[in-house]
Amino acid sequence: MIITSSNLAALRVGFKTQFQSGLMTASSQAAMVSTEVPSSTGTERYGWIGKIPNVREWIGPRLVQNISESDYQIKNKDWELTIGVGRNDIEDDLLGVYAPLFTEMGQSTGALKDQLVFDLLKNGFTTNCYDNQPFFNSSHPVLDSAGAVTTFANTDGGAGTPWFLLCANRALKPIIYQKRKDWMFVSKDDPGDERCFMNKEFLYGADARGAVGYGFPQMSWGSKQTLDGTSYATARAAIQNMKGDYGRPLGLLPNLLVVPPSLESAGRKLLNSEYGTAGITNEWKGTAELLVVPWLA
Repeated sequence: MIITSSNLAALRVGFKTQFQSGLMTASSQAAMVSTEVPSSTGTERYGWIGKIPNVREWIGPRLVQNISESDYQIKNKDWELTIGVGRNDIEDDLLGVYAPLFTEMGQSTGALKDQLVFDLLKNGFTTNCYDNQPFFNSSHPVLDSAGAVTTFANTDGGAGTPWFLLCANRALKPIIYQKRKDWMFVSKDDPGDERCFMNKEFLYGADARGAVGYGFPQMSWGSKQTLDGTSYATARAAIQNMKGDYGRPLGLLPNLLVVPPSLESAGRKLLNSEYGTAGITNEWKGTAELLVVPWLA
């Protein structure tokens, strides 16, 4: 192939098409546990995190509920993936070799959301949320019915493989995915460019901006206990009994059990089997959907 502007433009379109194809076909589980929030600045402040508004009887003037109670912020990060294509490969018409690579490039960028979301969930035992406590913690502050500070737990500890029971059927899911800029395909393929002149290489890449953060800890339970009926019952009861400020019941019903591949068997037995141990009816069958996540491996 002769290196001309028109030929390079055609290559650019072809590579971008392959990239978009991979991006569109990238499977994602992140949407099941995260809420996507658009971003318009470098850092977004979520002052309302930790304040679930409460309905009250209207007696006297309205009571304005202040939602700016925390300084929780999520700072956007830049992400990129770049591929170099040798000038000799273009001249020798070896571009068929690169087609699957650009498709894979699209799938890889499309998977970033899953990586970020599930890494954050997995690291919730050590990474802080809005109240400066680890997201999965036994001492999250909350106000009791008298307005005094008390605490609640959304973990029962343990030392085994982590698993998570989530209330993922509300407007705000346990994880926030903040999107500043979607993936954009870019190229640097001017034959007169210094890199091409020095290294005989054209560059094609994609970049995006975004970040992840935590939502309300009351909607999540993280455990390292053995995944069985006993620990599942503990998690389920804890989420259903969660309260907001002033002792307000939140009415949460967990609906998603998230496990790594190593706990798939235990999760299926717990949620799908008719019978438990010793032939006893399995009372937990169908009480949640099982989500097996390779990113948690």
